[in-house]
Amino acid sequence: MSGDAGMNSQKPPPATLEMEPAESAAPKARGARSLARGTRILSEAVERLPLSPGVYRMLDDEGNALYVGKARSLKKRVASYANAANLSNRLRRMVAETAALEVVVTHTEVEALLLESNLIKRLMPRYNVLLRDDKSFPHILLTGDHPFPEVTKHRGARNRKGEYFGPFASAGSVNKAIIALQRAFLLRNCTDPVFQSRSRPCLQYQIKRCSAPCVGLIDQAGYAALLEQARGFLAGRSREIQQGLVAEMQAASEALDFEAAARFRDRIRALTQIQAHQAINVEGVVDADVIAAHQAGGQSCIEVFFFRGGSNNGNRAYFPSHDRSLAVEEVLTSFIGQFYDDKPVPPLVLVSHALPEADLLAEALGVKAGRRVTLTAPTRGEKRRLVEQALNNAREALGRRLSESASQRRLLEGVGALFGLAETPERIEVYDNSHIGGTHAQGAMVVAGPEGFNKSAYRRFNIRSTEPAPEPAVPAQPGPGLAETQAPYQPITPGDDFGMMREVMRRRFGRALKEDPERAGPGWPDLLLIDGGLGQLNTVRAVLDELGLGDIPAVGVAKGPDRNAGRERFFLPGREPISLDARDPVLYFLQRLRDEAHRFVIGGHRARRQKALGRSELDEIGGIGAARRKALLHHFGSVRAIARAGLSDLEEVQGISKTVAKKVYEHFHPNG
Repeated sequence: MSGDAGMNSQKPPPATLEMEPAESAAPKARGARSLARGTRILSEAVERLPLSPGVYRMLDDEGNALYVGKARSLKKRVASYANAANLSNRLRRMVAETAALEVVVTHTEVEALLLESNLIKRLMPRYNVLLRDDKSFPHILLTGDHPFPEVTKHRGARNRKGEYFGPFASAGSVNKAIIALQRAFLLRNCTDPVFQSRSRPCLQYQIKRCSAPCVGLIDQAGYAALLEQARGFLAGRSREIQQGLVAEMQAASEALDFEAAARFRDRIRALTQIQAHQAINVEGVVDADVIAAHQAGGQSCIEVFFFRGGSNNGNRAYFPSHDRSLAVEEVLTSFIGQFYDDKPVPPLVLVSHALPEADLLAEALGVKAGRRVTLTAPTRGEKRRLVEQALNNAREALGRRLSESASQRRLLEGVGALFGLAETPERIEVYDNSHIGGTHAQGAMVVAGPEGFNKSAYRRFNIRSTEPAPEPAVPAQPGPGLAETQAPYQPITPGDDFGMMREVMRRRFGRALKEDPERAGPGWPDLLLIDGGLGQLNTVRAVLDELGLGDIPAVGVAKGPDRNAGRERFFLPGREPISLDARDPVLYFLQRLRDEAHRFVIGGHRARRQKALGRSELDEIGGIGAARRKALLHHFGSVRAIARAGLSDLEEVQGISKTVAKKVYEHFHPNG
C-alpha cells in the first residue's frame, strides 16, 4: 500500500507504540532549503531506524508535517527517499523541504496503517492525498425513548436512544426515505412535545402518512407491529414484509372489511414504489459501498454509492486534493482510508480498480469495524455492473467540474482585464451589509476563486452599532502594512451604511494584519467587490489606506438608475463608472458574486432578527428560567400583563416564590 494512504480508526494501544527521537526542526531561512540538505537529514536518520513497521513524518523548517506515511520496514522505506536519483520531481521537492524526521514504531503494519490516518486527518500534510470533506452522513433514526417511537432524520453523534439506519448520501435521500416509510408503515414523524399536545389528528393522518397514535387511533401493540415491519424493511426484508401485507389485505377482504383492505392496498402500493426506485437485485449485495475513481486533467473524481438493506441510499462525488502525478490506484487507496475515518464500514466494499495492498486495507477496515470486511474489484457479473454505474457517474462529474473550472478561469481572466488588474485574481472577496432601520445590523464577506465559491472562508460580522469596537493590535514599532496611528472604532449611528462598512473592513483586515503582518499567507484577497456606489468604495479605500493596504484593488458595484439587474455600474478610484452589455458573461459572473453576498448576509440578518424576536424581556431577569417563564405567561397571558401586575398578583403564580415575585416586580417597576 502506498505511503499516501490514510486510515483513521481505533488508535493502537499506547503500549504498542514507541517514539523515536526526532531531529530538531529549528526554523531556517527559506534559501537554506535544498535537496542535498534533505537527503543528508534522511540518510542520518536511516542509521538509527529499525526494520520494524511504523509511521514516519517529514517536517519542514517550521515543524509542520510535509508528509505522513506508513511502512512495513521503516529503515527500508526512509532509505528509499535518501536516494534522490530515483525520486520523482514531487518527491524531490518534498525531500528538499524536509528539515526533520519523526517516526513511531508499531507491532504490525495494520497498526501502522491505522495510526497513519490518525495523523493525516489531524495534520493535513500537503504532500499526502487529502480528503477535505468531513461532513457526516444523515441516518434514519427510530427513537427508543418513547412508547410510540418517531421516525426522524439524524446527523452527528448517536447520543439519542434508538435504532440508526444508513448512511444516506444526502439530506434529500433520507427525506425521501422517511416519506416512503410514513406512507408504507404509517409512522409518526412529529416531535415528542407536538405528540403530547395533540387533541385531534394532524394533516399527516389525513394524507395517510401516519396512524395517529397521538389521539389513540392505534394502540401501542398495533403501532409496535407497524414499527417492526418498518424495521424489517430497513434491514433488507422488503419482500417478506410485502408478502405479509398482501396476506393481511386478502384476509380483510375475505372478512368483508373492505376499508381495512383498502388501507393495506395503499401501503402495498407505497412499498412497491419504494422497491421500484431503490431496490437492487444483485446476489450478495445487501449492505455494501461501491467506490469508483476516474482521472482526467490531473484531477480525480471518486463516486461512492451506498447500498443498505438491499436498497440504494444515494451517491456522492468527491474530489480529493493530490499531486497530478499520482496514479488512480494510489489516490483511491488513500481515499478509502480517510473516507472510513469517521464512518461505519459495511461488510462489502466494491472498488473500480485493483489496489496494490487490498488485503492489508481490508484487514485494517475489519479492525475498525470489529468484523470481517471484504474489499474487492469485481471484473464481471452484476457486481461489476454496479461498479460501472458508479464509474460512469464519476466520469460525468469530473467532466462537469473540469468544464466549470475552465469557464471559471476564463471569467476570472475577464474580471482581471475589465478592472485592469496586473494578474488574474485568485481570491475575490465580496462585501455586503444588511439591517432594518439600523437594527440587528450585520456585514458579510463571501469568497470566490478558481474553484468557485469557497464557503468555508465566508464570514459574518455583527455590527457593534452602540459600542466602540476594540482597537486592533498595533506593534510597538509599526512596520510596513500598518498605519502608525490607529484610532479606536467609533460608535456607529444606526443605519449608517458607511460606518458599518468601515467597521467590517477594519475588523477583517486589522485581524489579518495581526495574524500575518508580512502578508505571506494565502488568505489575502486579489480584489474586493463592495456592494454599493462611490461612497461605499471611498469608505473602503480610506480604511485600506489607513491600514497600509492601499495596494489591494477594490471596486464598488451599484445597480443602475432603476436598480435593475443588467444595468450595474462599477466604480473604480479615479475612473468613470464602467457599464457592461447585459449579455456579457463577465457581468453575469459579477452579478452572481454580488447576489451570493446578498443572500449570505440576508440569511444571517434574518437569523439574528428571529433570535431576537424569540427572546422575552423575562429572559433579562435573574432567576427566571424556562419553567418560571412558562408559569408566568400561562397565568397572565403576556409580558405586558406581567409588567402591569402587582406584587401580590405575582406571588399567587404557582412556582413563583415571594423572592422571585419581588425580582420580577422590581424589574418592571425600578422606581418602586
